[in-house]
Amino acid sequence: MLDLTGKNALVTGIANNRSIAWGIAQQLHKAGANLGITYLPDERGRMETKVADLVAPLNPSLFLPCDVQNEAQIQSTFEAIAEKWERLDILIHCLAFANKDDLSGDISSTSRSGYGKALDISAYSLLQLSGAAKPLMTAGGSIVTLTYLGGVRVIPNYNVMGIAKAALEMSVRYLASEMGSQNIRVNAISAGPIRTLASSAVGGILDMIHHVEQVAPLRRTVTQTEVGNTAAFLCSDLASGITGQVIYVDAGYEIMGM
Repeated sequence: MLDLTGKNALVTGIANNRSIAWGIAQQLHKAGANLGITYLPDERGRMETKVADLVAPLNPSLFLPCDVQNEAQIQSTFEAIAEKWERLDILIHCLAFANKDDLSGDISSTSRSGYGKALDISAYSLLQLSGAAKPLMTAGGSIVTLTYLGGVRVIPNYNVMGIAKAALEMSVRYLASEMGSQNIRVNAISAGPIRTLASSAVGGILDMIHHVEQVAPLRRTVTQTEVGNTAAFLCSDLASGITGQVIYVDAGYEIMGM
């Protein structure tokens, strides 16, 4: 019943085969979606090569550089989508960053520049990309972003990223309200801790994973594939009545008090 055949989907945030965005891209492809992939460009082109090799089996029809701190690259990304596809149906936002120094210590010691960068890349970018996608979602659409429990509860060594995720979750609600009249749905997935390139910057990530395995009702953490399955569901007609929500995919950890 979950069929995305004929849907055009842009996936951001793939860095390697541990990325949650990679799990999402695989499940969208499995459901029949036509994929466009963006990557974060670097001076030596290493990320382009790495991501291109990884996603080759998914046969993406668009493969584009997109640094969300570069307005020109955002514009060129969506111009390429308009030219190639004419219509966009799905936007997957898997982007987050904070300086490692701002993920530990006293939150009151967070630098102004570090705070601004974390909020810019991790939260404001959702507004940027959604605003650019909106004119292309002429047949309605689905926007899905990734968040974490640290946006609503204090998590050790998460600090400014928790503030950024709180902003991201509120952005989901305001975007859902804005875009609902155009049948564009906006939701977030709050995934349990998974070992990724991004999570490696969080001190004690392995301890966090082991804690979830001990406490969560399912006595384990989750996989990229499970998050990808939920994203595919949210992008399908099966979720046509769901918008403005944060869906927890964390083996039930969020419900526990201790």
